Amino acid sequence: MVSTTLAATSFSLLRNYNANVRAFAANVRAPLQHSTNYNSINFLLPLHSRRSLSRVSVTNNEEAAAKAAALNAGSEAPTIFDKIIAKEIPSSIVYEDEKVLAFRDINPQAPVHVLIIPKFRDGLTTLAKAEARHGDILGHLLCASKIVAEKEGILDGFRVVINNGPGACQSVYHLHLHVLGGRQLKWPPG
Repeated sequence: MVSTTLAATSFSLLRNYNANVRAFAANVRAPLQHSTNYNSINFLLPLHSRRSLSRVSVTNNEEAAAKAAALNAGSEAPTIFDKIIAKEIPSSIVYEDEKVLAFRDINPQAPVHVLIIPKFRDGLTTLAKAEARHGDILGHLLCASKIVAEKEGILDGFRVVINNGPGACQSVYHLHLHVLGGRQLKWPPG
């Protein structure tokens, strides 16, 4: 049912995209060659239309991944981040100390997108699980975000994000901060 709805939505968006392109071409009296490469005519649509067309499936995939990850959130099984900390999975490390590890996101949402994780979970799978005893590591994570921003040359403008739970598309249940920058960030986010 979901894949049928997604396919229908994608087809509808593509059909509307084609109709808009044809209407624009007719209005400027410019011949437009028939092509299945829609990237070559992206300049014809406003940026927000192109974003919504390309992000429909990405958004659904992120939401599905977050919901699937939430099913195992209570598990003490090692996460992908635990494997990165143990150096079982390679990563591009930006900063490391005795308490935290910072590395580049494999799916960057900005020119600079670094994840900062505590090396020991200590029950801190989400921010909602934070207790007074976690104050030291939470503060250390924020200080590490400043160090990462400095190393990456984005101290003049960066954002720190914590996704909490499936409604915020948290897909790894090991508390982590996203440090984003290197471009103008918009408000409101999301």
